[in-house]
Amino acid sequence: MINPAVASLLALLIAIILSIVTRINVGILAIAFAWLVGVYVDGQAAGAVIRGFPAPLFITLAGVTLLFAVAEVNGTLEKLAHRAALLARGDARMLPILFFITAGLVSSVGPGAISSVALVVPLAMAIGARAKVPHFLTALMVANGANAGNLSPFSSVGVIANTTMDKAGMGGHEGKVWFANFAAHALVALVAYFLLGGHKLRGNVDSATAVAPEPGLTGGQAMTVGIIVAWILGVVVLKLDLGLSAFAAVGLLVALRTVEDTTAIKRMPWTVIVMVCGVTVLIAVLEATGGMDLFSALLARMATPGTVNGAIAFVTGAISTYSSTSGVVLPAFLPTIPGLVENLGGGNPLAIALSINVGSSLVDVSPLSTLGALCLAALPVGEPAPVLFRQLFIWGLSMSVVGAVLCQLFAVTLAGM
Repeated sequence: MINPAVASLLALLIAIILSIVTRINVGILAIAFAWLVGVYVDGQAAGAVIRGFPAPLFITLAGVTLLFAVAEVNGTLEKLAHRAALLARGDARMLPILFFITAGLVSSVGPGAISSVALVVPLAMAIGARAKVPHFLTALMVANGANAGNLSPFSSVGVIANTTMDKAGMGGHEGKVWFANFAAHALVALVAYFLLGGHKLRGNVDSATAVAPEPGLTGGQAMTVGIIVAWILGVVVLKLDLGLSAFAAVGLLVALRTVEDTTAIKRMPWTVIVMVCGVTVLIAVLEATGGMDLFSALLARMATPGTVNGAIAFVTGAISTYSSTSGVVLPAFLPTIPGLVENLGGGNPLAIALSINVGSSLVDVSPLSTLGALCLAALPVGEPAPVLFRQLFIWGLSMSVVGAVLCQLFAVTLAGM
């Protein structure tokens, strides 16, 4: 008879591999595997498998992403990103820095890295081309800026990381999660800025003439900004539930006719939501069958208490180069931390969590990731896409090593701050 722990772990590994080599949504496979292993191998009732569905996480993800889908559909985010980019007028050296800051701010307040890059990089590429900013530098500054804000408490990916960590007994560290990720991406972006000559850019560039200026916010867009700011204050000051209050904000925006709700719902990242929730269902089966303990024991063989931060950052970075950080890597690896520490006989759980977060996200500038692909797609017509593809690919792969080194050197210090 098949051992349920082994069967559930094999199901997870197959799901991860298929997420790398195919375009199949791994969440769909994960739920199917959870049903087959849970019911027909472990003997659970179907209802027990269904109870592994992360309803609180779904409500939070759906509410937050819907709120910022509203802001995207009615043009609010695009207007804000455009106005932020215009702040660089007069000094070409400031453009790459503002690309980073603009993408980081947009990502931090909620949409996450993918939506932020999609909003910012077309504008950045257009302005950067006219100011003779290297396309490679523009792509790195936008992608790293978006990733720098990607783990804020209001971002959909930050919600995934913090919720998963909380379930694994490491909750209450939202500030450290955001800061560690921001610091790593800011450092990498700073190196890129000097390495690729951002500080040597010359010319009195007026970015307002590079791209036609946008008109001011409409009434609906102004209301969207006001309601989002009120929502953030409610969450931070009044400790309102993140997801439920987001739905309330969406309801108010729809009632005020700032957007058609059906259009906003279609713009939600359903693929990521299905991935995250599906993998979480399979993880629940792993926990019930003992597969999670087995997974933790296997990971423990790859490191020692003294090297675990760098090792786990490298492993998750290598996987994330070809797979989804938010949909696969974070839901699969963060729950292993308690068992990993136990099997290692030591280690700082929070430092390991920060290493997983940072290691898996630094590589996301690869053109095989959505962020890198969006940067390629935004190249001006006639520019050599193969050159940028090769540059982003090499940089992305190198980040698995850079992330491992940074996490090995600094993760414990950041965890203890």
